[in-house]
Amino acid sequence: MLASTVSSKILRAIALQEGFHFEETLTGFKWMGNRAKELIDQGKTVLFAFEEAIGYMCCPFVLDKDGVSAAVIAAEMASYLATKNLTLSQQLNAIFNKYGYHISRNSYFLCYDQTTIKNLFDNLRNYNGDSGYPKLCGKFQLTGVRDLTTGFDDNQPDNKAILPTSKSSQMITFTFSNGGVATMRTSGTEPKIKYYAELCAAPGNRYGRTTCDI
Repeated sequence: MLASTVSSKILRAIALQEGFHFEETLTGFKWMGNRAKELIDQGKTVLFAFEEAIGYMCCPFVLDKDGVSAAVIAAEMASYLATKNLTLSQQLNAIFNKYGYHISRNSYFLCYDQTTIKNLFDNLRNYNGDSGYPKLCGKFQLTGVRDLTTGFDDNQPDNKAILPTSKSSQMITFTFSNGGVATMRTSGTEPKIKYYAELCAAPGNRYGRTTCDI
């Protein structure tokens, strides 16, 4: 299964328990569709791909976001759950109980000045002077940084990002000690600085504290 790197990490959590292969790509279905084609050509089965901005790829016949097939499969799922006297909402809560509550907050800021945008991201890269990126965000400790503008990723042994990089666009992802993930990036089509934040409560735990933290 596939998801863009700014999407919910719920598929990753499910993959860790169920043992299937999961990959992240850059934002946009062109990346997921092309990667799906590569995996299919290798003899693998790609079951599902999604992006946080409401796009789903549910079958290997359309390697792009496809609302028609997604609607059919959603209707099939709702029909199946009805035979068990379950609703879609109840099924979602069952998934959260088993794999952990994933709570997201995504939004954006408008900014029409490219110099301001560049300075903002450069300040994040030099937050502590020579020591680079910030170590804390409020009360939350950072444990990892991936910068797809510079190609830096301290989660990798060689500190080099695996995903494709681009110096013409800004994108930094911070990982936190509590399992949270936050990404800031510029839009390729609009004067926006977008942010995506997510926290996950451990399986079986209530999500109230997680909601407050996010």
